[in-house]
Amino acid sequence: MSKAKAKAKQVKGKMKETTGKAMDDEGMQAEGRGEQIGGKAQETAEKAADRVKKTGR
Repeated sequence: MSKAKAKAKQVKGKMKETTGKAMDDEGMQAEGRGEQIGGKAQETAEKAADRVKKTGR
C-alpha cells in the first residue's frame, strides 16, 4: 500500500465516522475510527520504509 492509499483510508474512515455520528450509529463510528487508525499505521510504516531506503540500511 502506498502513502496515498493510506491517506485515502484515513479520509474514508473520517467520513464514515462523521456519517455514523450524524446517524447516531455507534458501530459505524467505531468502524470509521478503526479505518483511520489502520491508515495512520500504514502511513507510518511507509514512512519508515522510505527512511530505510534513504539510509541504505
